[in-house]
Formats: sequence, C-alpha cells, structure tokens
Amino acid sequence: MESWVRFNAQSQAKERVFRAAQYACTLLGYTLQKGGASADLLTTIKHLEAHLSLTRKLMRLGNSAEALEAAKRAVHLSDCVLRLCITVAHLNRVMYFACDNILWAGKTGLLANLDQNKWSQRSFRYYLFALILNLTRDAYEIHLLMEREARSSSAKGSLSSPSPLAPTPENGEFSPSPFPSPASAPVPAFPVITARLHRQLRLLVSVLRSNPPLLLDLLKNLCDVFIPLDRLGLYPTGTGFVGACGLASSILSILTIIHPWLKLKP
Repeated sequence: MESWVRFNAQSQAKERVFRAAQYACTLLGYTLQKGGASADLLTTIKHLEAHLSLTRKLMRLGNSAEALEAAKRAVHLSDCVLRLCITVAHLNRVMYFACDNILWAGKTGLLANLDQNKWSQRSFRYYLFALILNLTRDAYEIHLLMEREARSSSAKGSLSSPSPLAPTPENGEFSPSPFPSPASAPVPAFPVITARLHRQLRLLVSVLRSNPPLLLDLLKNLCDVFIPLDRLGLYPTGTGFVGACGLASSILSILTIIHPWLKLKP
C-alpha cells in the first residue's frame, strides 16, 4: 500500500490542475451565460467541464488508500482535539473518495443501473463533514496560537513597565476626598466590548500573518465548504460563486504543492 500511496501522491498536482480548469470552466460558463453567449458555446464549455470532472474522478481512484494511511498516522497525535478532528476528517475523505469512485464507474457505464444522483449526494455529504472538521481544526489551532500570543504579549508588557509606588499618606500622594474620583465611575459596557473585540481582531491578524500555512488552509477550506453546501441544497450560492470558490481553493492547493512549507502540518 505504501508504494501505491507514493505513486498516487505524484498525480495529485495534475489532479489539482484539472480541478482548477474544471471550476474555471464553471465560472466561464456562468459569465458567458450572463453575457448572452450562444447556446452552442455554452454547451461546448459544459461538455469540457464534464470531461474534466470525469478525468479527475479517474485520477482519484487511489485516494481512498492515501486518506486511510493519513488517518492511521493521525491516530498517534498527542493533542486529543487534533487527533479527533484530523482522524475523523480523513475517514470521511475515505468514504468520499469511495463514493466518488463508484460514481465514476456509473458515469463510464461500468455500473449502468447506478443511481448517480444518490451517490453524488452521498459523496458531497462526506466531503462536507470532512471540511467542517478541517475548519474546526483550523479554529482550534488559531485559538491556541492566540492564547499563546496573548500570554507572550502580557508577559512582555509586565516586564517592560515598572510598577509605580502605591500612594500612601506618608509620601503625600494620598488625599482623601468625600467625592468619588472620575476613575471610580462605572465604565460603559459597549466601549469595553468594542475595545476587547479590537484587541482580539488585532491578535487574530497577527497570528494569521505569522502562520501562512494556517492562513492558506483556512482560506482553502472556507472556499471549499460552499461547494457541497450548494450541491446539497443547504446553502445555494449559484454556479458562478461555486466556480469562483473552486478555482480559488484549487490555486491555493497548487501553491501548497509547489511550496511544501505552506502545507499545514500535521
């Protein structure tokens, strides 16, 4: 199985290029339809998109084994949250690719009586579950990094700012007054909440800027999640938006293949 996984990994870059071309055709067809293009041109683009999709399904025939091996490796992670999210996500990918392979057999005529719509819905359900778990993993890692960054910032701030002497009657800095000082007045809640949100937003931007692999994985999963949501009818967004999201996520995936250090690990 390891030799097959190594062989299958070599075809992933080609599959991502075909995926980018497929969703580019989807976006192009939507744009031309809005622009009033001829029916023959739209039919040609749809046929090209269908051929690209079928070619991608052929290239993904061995991806179930690769996803299963990835799930086996994820079982040994020390962090329980990462272990659960990554392992279950890979297992959902195993089922997604299995359904996709059966769907490929139906489209090629090997399984003539296959209910393609039912198996397509099943594959997109598994795909959606995997993406939700991937987004959960991204949110968890962002939360951990934000907590670490906040602790580091507070530690640096406490070391750089000396603590002032407490006011006492002996040093002349304490003068009792029958009226409450303005500092002791209650602070409105809305400005406090707004300031806290601004701090969290700055912290989030700082964390994502210093972790490009996490940022790319988050953007890729956010783009991908709209595809099964639209196909399953849970959140219809339209062909143009799906094509744009698929094209963007494909380009991000190609970047992680060209530059392996951009791929989120584990």
